Amino acid sequence: MSEEILGQLKSDKIRLGPEALAELYMQGYFGRPRGKGLELSLVEAAYLLDRSKIRVFSGSLEMDFKAFFQAATSLEKGFEFRYVVYKDLRERGYYVQPGRPDFRVYPRGGHPGKSPAEFYVLVISERMPLPLKDILEPVAVAGQMRKKLMLAIVDEESDITFYEAKEKALSGNMADLEAGGMATLLEDRVVLWDIEASRRLHEHGFFGKPVGERLQLSLVESGYLLEKGLIELSDRSGVPLDRESFIAIARQIESDFDLKYGVYKDLRDKSLVVKTGFKFGTHFRVYKEVAGTKKVPHSEYLVHTISMDHVFLPPVLSRAVRLAHSVRKLMVFAYPDEKVRYLEIKRLKP
Repeated sequence: MSEEILGQLKSDKIRLGPEALAELYMQGYFGRPRGKGLELSLVEAAYLLDRSKIRVFSGSLEMDFKAFFQAATSLEKGFEFRYVVYKDLRERGYYVQPGRPDFRVYPRGGHPGKSPAEFYVLVISERMPLPLKDILEPVAVAGQMRKKLMLAIVDEESDITFYEAKEKALSGNMADLEAGGMATLLEDRVVLWDIEASRRLHEHGFFGKPVGERLQLSLVESGYLLEKGLIELSDRSGVPLDRESFIAIARQIESDFDLKYGVYKDLRDKSLVVKTGFKFGTHFRVYKEVAGTKKVPHSEYLVHTISMDHVFLPPVLSRAVRLAHSVRKLMVFAYPDEKVRYLEIKRLKP
């Protein structure tokens, strides 16, 4: 460094003189030019102070790294988490600039002025509940700006797990269905009695579970087939059940039936195959296509249905995404907006 670079703490920014422009901005793309000098964010200043690249003063009092770090945590909520992520990304060789929601990260080989940012970064503490809406807003902004959204979750040991979150469009390749037959609601599931209809719906739509030559259907499967006019339904006494009567019963059996059914119907209408995801801890596992039941392929997605007011707990989110990754599937969260929308979250290795 040709000369000492001195900075003054002003509110939540550090102001440096014109000598900082050539040394810090032009070479490392730290801060933003302001007037004839340079302005650093708190995380940028902490990073440079820790490396003895700058000296920071509050008035006439010089601040060492400890004093500055403690002051920064009182000035900026979540500072310590953002610092951990900023430091990690810088040490990986990325150019990082403060921005919304927390940072902008440039692709390898790129930098401000040469290439656009590749990622927007949202920093999250392991202990911080994360409302769905707090993810959807930056996902939408990133999509509009043709960026990717990186979630950086900092655990209690300051290790970071990175994820990418994006809106997902789902579609499949299944053909239209043929009509089934008479079915009966027994307890919490439905039995389709017609042998040929049972075979047809299972072979060509992968509906239900064969029980002998008959087909046992879940509540969401039955609701869908009933709505499409592909089965006729009665209770165990033989009293016919229309769609409204069936749904009223289904709601008593499953409190979240409406939420699950809305997603199930949307996925089936998109020509996808939808089966229970219970063994994976999710509502559904989803296939793009099942050509026949003799050799069923692996499902591509795990889909879990959530409401718009859902709040993620980072450890639970991490567990779901890691499980999906371990079984070679994508983790997708479905939520009702004006229509059903899908949020994909997957592991990311910067």
